Amino acid sequence: MTEKRESVLFCWSGGKDSAMALHVLRQQSDVHVAALLTTVTEGYERISMHGVRRTLLVRQAEAVGLPLQEVRIPSQCVNPVYEARMREALLSQKEDCVRQVAFGDIFLQDLREYRERNLALVGMTAVFPIWRRDTWELAREFCELGFRAVAVCIDSKKLGREFAGRELDELFFRDLPEGVDPCGENGEFHTFVYEGPIFSQAIGVERGEVVERDGFHFCDLKEKTA
Repeated sequence: MTEKRESVLFCWSGGKDSAMALHVLRQQSDVHVAALLTTVTEGYERISMHGVRRTLLVRQAEAVGLPLQEVRIPSQCVNPVYEARMREALLSQKEDCVRQVAFGDIFLQDLREYRERNLALVGMTAVFPIWRRDTWELAREFCELGFRAVAVCIDSKKLGREFAGRELDELFFRDLPEGVDPCGENGEFHTFVYEGPIFSQAIGVERGEVVERDGFHFCDLKEKTA
């Protein structure tokens, strides 16, 4: 008799923590990842907060081999609007018998509790595959597994502009100032993963200009043309 697998929706940011958490989930034989869920900012057509072009998000989903559900939110989105649109997306997944949602969070307890409360309102539960993992260990494992990523969004209060567009390699982590989490768990930086064991093929990217907006340095990634 075949064991029934639990269907899980993955809340996907396109960055390294999402990639590591998805990799962990896919090692579990009793779990079926049903789809990716990502917030996209209307008008900009970019992954919210990370600033990555939607076209590259679509390439990630194709390389991962999972359906992509987008939650479209306005620029400067207020919490009630965000929560209403997330609720709509979650309920549509629940209709397809999905009862769990996975996240790449590591140690922010208040964020975990916020997610759990909102999911409980729609009768769903949260899964945190890399919760409480040591972030230096995670960073090392990320590189050792063959993942490759670019730092696309930098908090200018925590890191300099020169980190925007850098490859997440051993030198990147070595150069991080004291007090900056190696996984950027406190929002110090965000990333875009373009290669690794969860992908069927690498995603070709080119680094564009670095711009400053609302206290963040953004490196504009573009899809590499042949």
